[in-house]
Amino acid sequence: MNRDPFERGLEIEQAQLRGFARSVSEIEWLLLILVVLYLFFGNPALASSAAVLSVLVGFAAFVLVFRYARPFARRVHVKLTAEILGMLAFLTAVLAFAGGVRSPLLNLYLLPIVTAALALGKRATVLVVVLVCACYPLLEVLTEGTDRFTADFAVTAIGVLAPFMLVAFCTTLLVDNINTAKQRIRALSDRDELTGVYNIRAFTRLAEQEHELASRSERQYSILMIDIEHLKEINDTFGHEAGNRAVKLVAEALLRLTRSTDVVARFGGDEFIVLLVNADKAAAEEVAQRMRNVVFATTLEVDVKMVRLKVNVGAASFPGTGGALQAVMTAADRSMYKDKEFREPPKGKLIIQKL
Repeated sequence: MNRDPFERGLEIEQAQLRGFARSVSEIEWLLLILVVLYLFFGNPALASSAAVLSVLVGFAAFVLVFRYARPFARRVHVKLTAEILGMLAFLTAVLAFAGGVRSPLLNLYLLPIVTAALALGKRATVLVVVLVCACYPLLEVLTEGTDRFTADFAVTAIGVLAPFMLVAFCTTLLVDNINTAKQRIRALSDRDELTGVYNIRAFTRLAEQEHELASRSERQYSILMIDIEHLKEINDTFGHEAGNRAVKLVAEALLRLTRSTDVVARFGGDEFIVLLVNADKAAAEEVAQRMRNVVFATTLEVDVKMVRLKVNVGAASFPGTGGALQAVMTAADRSMYKDKEFREPPKGKLIIQKL
């Protein structure tokens, strides 16, 4: 269960990648249209060449196959890699007929570079840039022969290819910053702002996953509901800042008492909920008692006074309580209120001591 944020991040990344893969065919059609327009309006004689027409038709067929036949449908990275390499091969073939490195179409190499940066990351982008740099002298050989390999050609090549490298670097840097921001947003969306434990939305998702797993594999889990006693009285007596510190102290105690595979979440203002993975009712009751003891040993220091914190804890387990997650949570909530009634005054009074 503790791997869920990572697994969820991978799922989101894969979904985004599949969405981007659907857009790559539009990029490929755009590339084909730009080449066709340039050839038919800029060099009609070349456009009617059988060799050029075969390249255009071949690339159109390639795009259609990857758009509708969807080879590598379950391997999105492989599909994107093949399409980017297809764009590189298509551009190189067209440029070999359309003037080589002196053609304005050379700038279209930016499309596969940017696509690789957006979809596949730094390593793939570096590979694409290296291939583009290799295509540059190859085109010179195909169109002019090896005689043009001079110092002037090397200087020109650097001047032409440097902007490609700069665009690749800036795009990958921008993508890294965007991904980092998205990860932070996802982490914040799953966490309670005050305590740093999971919020109830994230807890529900994780608990549903565990419930499904337990239902299929016939294993157990338990739910604990925890209520902080007299939090309102602490707020009224010492202020909301003291109440917030009390909530954080209880959250820290709950995290210390649970395993990394368990899930601790804030349920509401003074309530927490805990999922104990692969734990039966007896184990849950034992953890609940430890929580009462450890929290009672935790003190809140405020205004030269020491406030003894206390919690009420209710436990319920699957499958003994019921067949649905909501039934287990409801049973734990009822058990918590029974525990609270058992500890009503005089046992439930707020304990304040001087330091």
